[in-house]
Amino acid sequence: MTESTSADLPAHDAISNRMRRVISSIGHFESWAMDPELNAGLARPDVSDFVFGNPHDLASPDYVAALIEATRPTGPHHFAYTFNHPPATQAISAGLRARFGLDFDPEDVSLTSGNFAGLSVTLRLLVDPGDEVIFISPPWFFYEAMIVDSGATPVRVHSLPPAFDLPVETIRAALTPRTRAIIVNSPQNPTGRIYPAEDLAALAEVLGLAARQHGRRIYLLSDEAYSRIVFGGRAVPTPLAYYPDSFLLYTYGKTLLAPGSRLGYIAISPTMVGREGIRSALLAAQMMNGWAFPTAPLQYALPALETMSIDVSVLERRRDLLVSTLLSQGYELIVPEGTFYITVRSPIADDMAFAQMLIEERIYVLPGAMFELPGWFRLSVTASDDMVARALPGFERAMKRVR
Repeated sequence: MTESTSADLPAHDAISNRMRRVISSIGHFESWAMDPELNAGLARPDVSDFVFGNPHDLASPDYVAALIEATRPTGPHHFAYTFNHPPATQAISAGLRARFGLDFDPEDVSLTSGNFAGLSVTLRLLVDPGDEVIFISPPWFFYEAMIVDSGATPVRVHSLPPAFDLPVETIRAALTPRTRAIIVNSPQNPTGRIYPAEDLAALAEVLGLAARQHGRRIYLLSDEAYSRIVFGGRAVPTPLAYYPDSFLLYTYGKTLLAPGSRLGYIAISPTMVGREGIRSALLAAQMMNGWAFPTAPLQYALPALETMSIDVSVLERRRDLLVSTLLSQGYELIVPEGTFYITVRSPIADDMAFAQMLIEERIYVLPGAMFELPGWFRLSVTASDDMVARALPGFERAMKRVR
């Protein structure tokens, strides 16, 4: 009789069924984004990179100075375990009160290592196996995977072009006794749509009625990553003003154009019943979610970072130049009200094929197949001014080729 070893067992046995479902939900995006040829092309200095919301200009001196200052030790405990640094949560709650007129308490705020962590922590806090979580398509790439990872069942509802409105009636039809939460993203990635107050109020009424009918709370997770990246002086209403059972999720990675500095927060609605108990539960969820707190220096820097922002007027200028030029070249697109992004209809049905044609012009875009919107592609206006200027003739040449 011989002793069994792991070599005798199937390789897939090392991966849980849940994680296999997570991998399946992001597999297409992962294989595209990790493609060595794509990344080698993006590394060339002569290309125009519109793929992701990454910085292509140096960070501001004020941002760098705040990080350096926060890293200087003030005592032996400077780099000790840090949960929710009170000066940071006080700065955030004061900012939220000023922006929305809602009575946020500092203890309603939990610091996170960005919105990845914030969404993961909140979902794990709220859902049980068999629960359903609604998300709106076209979505941010990872909503479905994060819902699956939490143990819940993702339920997709579609927002349709050309308006890409908040689909309140479609959401109403998707609600069941198993619905536990819905994720709402405004300004919305990828469309740049800001959901108006009347739509958020209508959604609140629908969710409240369903919760009473089914005898359990339905929570709203408001992903407000781009709430300070808005154009034309627009206001961004928050669902928390209309629906008490809401969480506001925020990351500074967009406002500061520093996605590699993982810093954000979860804010509990100040009108949520029983929020005192949820505060302590959130703390435990953050610990059990791989210590989902920001590093200590980022927490110390946060009061200074809370009032900082990249120059949104620069993004708006790039948006306006790209929008006007692409429209004149014959492209159809959605003029974004906020976010970094412009969503453009591909002039041929196969957006992957058209993205390859743009690569031949040294232009890299995100194909719509990556975010559940085939036949479209997305541009990030975080591309530098030089990249935008180089790309405009290439977009025109690509359009002429397909014609």
